Amino acid sequence: MRDDPTVVDLVTRARDGEKNAWDELVERYAPLVYSVCRRCGLAQPDIDDVGQSVWLRLVEHLPGLREPAALPGWIATTTQRECFRLIRATSRTEPVDFVQAPDVPEQAIAEEEVLRHERKTILRTAFAELSRRCQVLLGLLMQDPPAPYDEISRRLQVPIGSIGPNRARCLTRLRQTPALARLAADGPDDRTRG
Repeated sequence: MRDDPTVVDLVTRARDGEKNAWDELVERYAPLVYSVCRRCGLAQPDIDDVGQSVWLRLVEHLPGLREPAALPGWIATTTQRECFRLIRATSRTEPVDFVQAPDVPEQAIAEEEVLRHERKTILRTAFAELSRRCQVLLGLLMQDPPAPYDEISRRLQVPIGSIGPNRARCLTRLRQTPALARLAADGPDDRTRG
């Protein structure tokens, strides 16, 4: 995942001034910024401020980024530092409830957030590769609460008894998508090595 060619391509194109690449980077990593901010206990207005600071710093540092594939880690670490800077600045005037695990090293939290974000991105990519019918079926089964089988049967126009086997086939296809196959081949140890 760390050598994701999509990330390298987006960084290269954004460096070259391609607006679409920049927009795609922001869209791809905004959830990571949000996740780190929420983990630090920030409210939405502060999350917005931190997000603006992170994207501004990226504009400043993108030309000098030596390893484009390291961008997710850079974003997570920068976001966390911006959160801590904001918390320190506001703690002088109002009480702040710090992260529940203050003894966890900053780098460990950033890496965990990057891995979580990368897994979600890979899963969304794999899900998009499924047929529309599988996407709808799995979406109905994964919503909270899951749709009842009779509703799924009516919406997809299939017998109730075929929902389980169709779900199994869709999940098999999902596991076989190139994105998830690569994730499974990497193994958990490969994903956490620096």
